Amino acid sequence: MAATSKPYSSSAVVHPPDGPLPASARSLTLVGARRSYINSSIGTKVLIGVTGLCLFLYLLIHIAGNLIIFFGPATFNGYSHILVSNPLIVPVEIGLAAIFILHVFKTVTNWWANRKARPVNYYKAPQRVFGWGWARHTSRKSIASSTMIFSGLVVFAFLMLHVWQMRFGSHYVTTDAAGIEIRDLYRTEWEVFSNLFNVLFYEFAVIVVATHIWHGFSSAFSSLGADHRRYTPWVLRAGRVFSVLIGGGFVTIPIWVYLFGVRP
Repeated sequence: MAATSKPYSSSAVVHPPDGPLPASARSLTLVGARRSYINSSIGTKVLIGVTGLCLFLYLLIHIAGNLIIFFGPATFNGYSHILVSNPLIVPVEIGLAAIFILHVFKTVTNWWANRKARPVNYYKAPQRVFGWGWARHTSRKSIASSTMIFSGLVVFAFLMLHVWQMRFGSHYVTTDAAGIEIRDLYRTEWEVFSNLFNVLFYEFAVIVVATHIWHGFSSAFSSLGADHRRYTPWVLRAGRVFSVLIGGGFVTIPIWVYLFGVRP
């Protein structure tokens, strides 16, 4: 009796070949896995934490340099000339801009995703101060943590104005001790902070920056998985100390320039 052959079926299951995948297929698999991780909630929090810490380190360097203004116009202009004449300043600025944009984008998308996932707010404790609910016991919820997205948007608007005024604003020229022409950034700063409205706006903005650091510093470590009952309290204290120091430093500069700055 002759054996009957099975008819061809286009719906037959095709099994992958045995052995390792080609290099191109493996690379596509890795790229897909990385994109999936970056777009996941965990990957998003890690990116927010890493970019936030990078921006925090920049703030430390920035406030240390800005405080040189207390040593007078010549010293401050000499310091600013070293920065702007460095060939690495452009790639560093581009890198900082990319980090800042990524931080803002991931923060906003994460906040929006959480809001869509839970349209009803969590229960707030009945204790209130000026309408704000305060958490109890070991919870870290505070005004700073509850307003992170809004303080971040204020920081974003403030930074745009600050860069426009100081980096691309009025460009004056002076000479250093060797007679070389350099930018008179002190005069630009004095021009901005001789206006009381600018001083008040900067004071408000840097206080918002300080509140952002108050919670953001410890939140960044928590997003990176560095959360432990032994050293987390120290991280919380460090965030508050840095918040006061950085905020205090930025607060004093506009007031000092407005009251005691040397007129160019």
